[in-house]
Amino acid sequence: MKLQVKFSLYNAITKIAIILVLGAIILFSLDRLAYNQLDNRLIKKKNKIIEHLNDDEIDSLLNNQQSFTDYNILKEEFIVLTDIPDNQKDSLSRVFTEKREIEGDVEVYRILNYKFLYHTNWYNLEIGETMTALDSIKNVIRFYMLVVLFAALLITLITDYTFSNFLLKPFYLIIDKKINRVDDPSHYNYENIPTNTDDFKILDNSINSLMRKINTLFALEKQFIANVSHELLTPISILSTRFENMLNTSGIPLEHENKIYASLKTLNRLKVIINSLLLISKVENNQYLKTEEINLKQELVDIYEDLEDRIVDKNISYSLYLEDEFNFTGNKALIHTLLINIINNAIKYNIDGGALNILGKKDHHQYVLTISDTGSGMSAALVENAFDRFKRGNTEENGFGLGLAIVQSIAKFHKIDVEIKSEEQKGTSISLVF
Repeated sequence: MKLQVKFSLYNAITKIAIILVLGAIILFSLDRLAYNQLDNRLIKKKNKIIEHLNDDEIDSLLNNQQSFTDYNILKEEFIVLTDIPDNQKDSLSRVFTEKREIEGDVEVYRILNYKFLYHTNWYNLEIGETMTALDSIKNVIRFYMLVVLFAALLITLITDYTFSNFLLKPFYLIIDKKINRVDDPSHYNYENIPTNTDDFKILDNSINSLMRKINTLFALEKQFIANVSHELLTPISILSTRFENMLNTSGIPLEHENKIYASLKTLNRLKVIINSLLLISKVENNQYLKTEEINLKQELVDIYEDLEDRIVDKNISYSLYLEDEFNFTGNKALIHTLLINIINNAIKYNIDGGALNILGKKDHHQYVLTISDTGSGMSAALVENAFDRFKRGNTEENGFGLGLAIVQSIAKFHKIDVEIKSEEQKGTSISLVF
């Protein structure tokens, strides 16, 4: 999971948790706040009535059958004053919610009940306000509060994601330009990625420092390979010349002649190994150019002419079928080496009277060339290590195990995928996916 996604998820989870907690607190507190507000209004009205109370007002409230105030057409409020026995000792005030029938209509009211002594008489005052309006107000408040909370959450998530994307942009640029796109240390771009974040500056400078060390080691390795190859091939050539001259000397005993011949054979094997390793090293170090136009069919025809004698000697049935002409840009000598190594193995490990089939066809946006034989094949373990250097498919053969390693290096250099399918005693199929 990307760092940006983790940041966004963390911010989202924390904000959702905070908003849910705050929303729950507000929702659960809303009833209490509403009731407190309404109770305070009732108390203020009670205090105002008691403050301006006189005998005429008491008579009016006691005798008047109309118990509503002047502005209560919707029956939102009522005031009722009644006599109570004189045995009341203390003034009591309480607030409660109760259904009341006023002029034939039943409504739920919040009622303040207050008992008080005026002159020598005790009275009971009731002031009520309907709960209908209060409930509707609470519902509206809840709805808009949820809308505001949801909008706030959405806005914060979007802004957090945008900001984290902006904040982490230099990080992804460093990963992309300084690591993912680097194929050759010698072509590395040491220019710093613009950023104001110190952590990313440290990362950028650390990668640059590491690449400088790698580039130095890379140059030393190429120089070492070139020097070693030159230093090894020179004495091998000198020894080969000397052995050949010794063979041309008259009067050499047959026993010595066989030993000299065996030594020459060993030197030639050593020369082939060095040249193969040098080829792999040069290919992996991108020391070849890919500027030639290559016709795949023509290359296969040329290789058949080179190997025709070997194919005939083993009485192998050879077939070449390409559904479409395929041309591409690459290094012609390397592609020739790649194909001849695969076909040479298909001949070498084939049975007498076997078959060698080469099929080329388009597959969507790819071109697949498959080279199949009916030879001894390989086990699953050998297929898995087929591209490892000095690993041989058949240990009884006198190979060096570098053929498929060379194939893999050249294929990677040309961005060609290599797929191997093999079964023991049934043959091997190698596909090149261009």
